[in-house]
Amino acid sequence: MSYVPRLKVKYREVVAPSLMQQFGYKSVMQIPKLVKISINQGIGDATQDKKLIDNSIQELSVIAGQKPVSTKAKNSISNFKLREGMTIGVKLTLRDERMYEFLDRLITVALPRVRDFRGINEKSFDGRGNYTMGITEQIIFPEIDIDKVNKINGFDITFVTTAKTDAEALALLKELGLPFRNQSKQS
Repeated sequence: MSYVPRLKVKYREVVAPSLMQQFGYKSVMQIPKLVKISINQGIGDATQDKKLIDNSIQELSVIAGQKPVSTKAKNSISNFKLREGMTIGVKLTLRDERMYEFLDRLITVALPRVRDFRGINEKSFDGRGNYTMGITEQIIFPEIDIDKVNKINGFDITFVTTAKTDAEALALLKELGLPFRNQSKQS
């Protein structure tokens, strides 16, 4: 028997039937799914210090279990000492097992380590069923060795779903266990 992530099993056995009943879908193919998780980290100081990109690639590799690719500037902006083609960030996309593993670690380990954490904002949906949240410091992940961090960086995490509306996406992400702020008022 091969390994199946805990949240993938939870989606199949708990979340999907719950959403089917909640929204009255006729077919199981209508049930919203989490398709991918995209992580994007912009590093503005990379124009001065090239080592910051290497550090970010190494840190995100450890956090996500997959090597990110560097992103290049599309335009030149003289005020920011930025030229077209300069490396200014890193990004990666997680799917299937790695996606569920990352989401599980984010929910159970990383988010509870955020100082004064009261839940994530549920207003960050894009209108098409995708949700984006920001992490202010990468050190909330236990995989990161704080002694080796020379600069605190944040990054954005985007959850891409097959949901048609934000309400369906919110229900899906709540069922998967993301701790939204106003859960007690709506439930």
